Formats: sequence, structure tokens, C-alpha cells
Amino acid sequence: MMAAPTGQLASAGPCEGVRARRARRFIVGIAAVAALGGALFGYDTGVISGALPFMEGHFGLTSLGEGVITSALLIGAAFGSLIGGRMSDALGRRNSLLWAGAVFIGGALAVALAPDVPFMTVARFVLGLAVGSASVITPLYLSEIAPPHIRGRLVSFNSLMIVSGQLLAYLINAFLAQWGAWRWMLGLAALPAVALFVGLFFLPDTPRWYISKGRQGEAARVLRRTLPAEDVPAELARIDHARSLEADARRGGRQQLRTPWVRRLLLVGIGLAAVQQITGVNAVVYFAPKILASTGLGTGASITATIAIGVISVLATALGMSLIDRVGRRPLLLTGLAGMTVSLALLGAAFRLPHSPAVSILVLGLMVLYMAFMQGTLNTGVWLLLAEMFPLRVRGLAMGAAVFMMWLVNFAVALAFPLLLDAVGAGTTFWFFGVMCVLSLLFCKRYAPETKGLALEDLEDELRKAAGAASAAS
Repeated sequence: MMAAPTGQLASAGPCEGVRARRARRFIVGIAAVAALGGALFGYDTGVISGALPFMEGHFGLTSLGEGVITSALLIGAAFGSLIGGRMSDALGRRNSLLWAGAVFIGGALAVALAPDVPFMTVARFVLGLAVGSASVITPLYLSEIAPPHIRGRLVSFNSLMIVSGQLLAYLINAFLAQWGAWRWMLGLAALPAVALFVGLFFLPDTPRWYISKGRQGEAARVLRRTLPAEDVPAELARIDHARSLEADARRGGRQQLRTPWVRRLLLVGIGLAAVQQITGVNAVVYFAPKILASTGLGTGASITATIAIGVISVLATALGMSLIDRVGRRPLLLTGLAGMTVSLALLGAAFRLPHSPAVSILVLGLMVLYMAFMQGTLNTGVWLLLAEMFPLRVRGLAMGAAVFMMWLVNFAVALAFPLLLDAVGAGTTFWFFGVMCVLSLLFCKRYAPETKGLALEDLEDELRKAAGAASAAS
């Protein structure tokens, strides 16, 4: 899936063929370990959908209580994304993921053992710090270590791991629901967290971070494991040249953010992050059993039915990965938002029908259709754009700011969704998300950049010119 053509990694010949195979193994190994952060992100956000119905009875939760417990992780993730962006620039991408792995382990155990609602809320907030940090650092790490011709697929692999983690959560929820074992649902997240923590000891940091700290020798060693030897000096020079231009023009990331073209890119990134959440995806991820139960389906059947959402999310993300480097980022975003709009309009209408088993199946089918468009296009495209579109010196800081906005909107949706269901009903709520899809489509058509096929340093020059021209025109 992520193997590059041999000619792009090395020229013909037995020795170069061995070098190419080693490079592919190295890249795939990095993706497998680093993307465990994505899997934990997916599991810890998806598992609450199955645990919440049992926690509701155990703790006596109201709709507000459900929103608070669900959204506690998300407000933690918002601050974790800011911490992760700063930490990844200061300590490195790998060391920052190590920190996140340790918090994942402790947070998962604390949530599973929580004796009451206040403890559960605080524990999920702490766990959210790790989720938010990993949501910034993992795609940043993958985008900076990947060769340009497979960067889209490699970074999108993180999106695949997120939805795979959610599918795993749905499967475990369905299995453990027969015993009401919600604590086990939450605590099992500690196992992949241990795998992430241990695996990171065997990975290097990224060449771009090493060069930003003046460690050219270590950067060259990493590049020699991903590129033909003859290409390494040119790649080192390209990265170092971009860094030197930025250092001469501005001192420090905060100063660079005052530059008009960089500030414009940051605002577009923040807008894309908000688009990904305001269109309703996590209302489905967190509350799918509650939504299905509102159509008359039982609790156990509702939890089991969410497996279909997890399966289609994985398949759609895999399809998006296969298309994103061929079709481009913008076409996928626009196509996906159009499909999501239609799906949500039909979903809202379905809730106007009388409750029946057929209506439950219809609602599930429309939720699956919506998630197919969302995960295969918007989710994959936004995460990749955020990892690609910012200059080196502010990449961690800017991506952290964008992902902070993503988690804040996620928090607001998770907190408000149970209350909206009670106040205006599911039909009107999903129509609201449909309107947000229309507005998001207009935003992406106007502002979303195309980053397909360019090295990060070349891409930076292109975006600087495009943003400068757009600012001048406005």
C-alpha cells in the first residue's frame, strides 16, 4: 500500500534494490509505530459510545452529565494539541510522542478505575491531553519523515489508524456489552499505549527537526534510510535553505506568524480544522447508540449496529488514501462535503418518520453513508493539509493552533449534542449539521490550498506566492 516505485527510491542494480527494500521497510515500520498514536486517538474517542449507556445507569447521568463526561476528553485534547505543538518544536517529534504514550497508559487506567463522576471527568481530561498531543505530533512526524511521492499516503495512514481504532472500540464494546463491562472497554486502551511507548525507543526523529536544531549529521543519517544516497545532499540543502530563508527574514515562530502570508495560511488552517468538526462527524462517533436507540432500537442492538459505522469508516479512509495523491486534496474535500450535505438532509428527514425497525435500518444506512463521505474525503484531506501547509519554523506551533480549534469545536459539539437532541430532536439537529456542510463547502472552494506532489520546502514557496497574491487581491 505504501511501497514506492523502486525507481523513486533507488536506481536499478542488486545493491540499490536492497537499499530500496530497506527504505520501504524503514518507512513502513515508522508508520506502524507512529500511527499507534492515531489508533489510540480513535479508540479513546470511539469507546465512549459503548460505555456511555452503562455509565448512565451506574452514575445516574443526565443529558448534561453525558455531555460533560464525553467532552472532558475533548477539552483536554484541545489543550494537549497546544502542548503537543510547542513540545514537538522544543523536544522533537519522537520525544513528544513518548510523553504522550506515557500519559495514554496512565489515563486509560485512571478512567477504567474511576469511582465517581468528578474523578472520571478529571481522568478523561488528562487522557485528552495525550489524545490532543498525539493528534498534532503523529501527522507532523509522518509528513516530515516521508519522501514526497508517498507523503499523502503515509500521513493518511494516520487517519486510517484513527478510524481503525474507532472500529476496534466498537467491536470491543459490542463484545463486552453483554456483561455491561464498561470499565474493561475503557481500560483496554492501555495495551496499544504500551506498544506505542516501547516502539518509539527504536525510531529516530525527523530530518527537518534535526536541521532546525543544527544537527545536520543526524538528519543525513535518517535521510539515507529513506532516499538514494545521491539524493541526500540535495535534500539536506533544500531543507536547510528553507530554514535559512526563514531565519533571515524573521526571528522566532511568533514573529513569523505576524507575516501576512503566514497569518493567512494559519487562518485557513484554523478554518479547515473547524470545518472538520462543525459538520457533525463526532456526534455520530460518540453518540451513535443513543441516536439509534431514539428510533426504538434496544441498547445492545444499538451498540452492535455501530460496528457498521466503524467498518465503513475504515474502508472509506483506505479508499481516500488510495486517491489523495492522484486526485488531489481539494477535489476530495469538495466532493465529500457535497455528499455529506445530501446524506444529512436525508438523515434529518428520516427522523420525521414513525419509529419502526425499518426506520432504524434506514437511519443506520444514512449514518453509514454520511460517514463514508466524511472519512474518505474530509477527514483524510484536512489532516493531511494541516500537516503539509505550514512553514518549517512555525509548523508545530501553527498546527497546534489549528488542532486546538478542531478540539474546541469538537468539545462544543459533544457537550451540546445530547442537549440538542432533547431540545429540538434528532431531525432538526442533523439538518443544522447539513447547513454547516454547505457553508464549509463554500469555505473550502474559496480557501483550501492544493498541496499534491510537492516537497514540503517547494510547497512552502508555492503557498507563500499564492497567499501573497490572494492578500494583494483582497
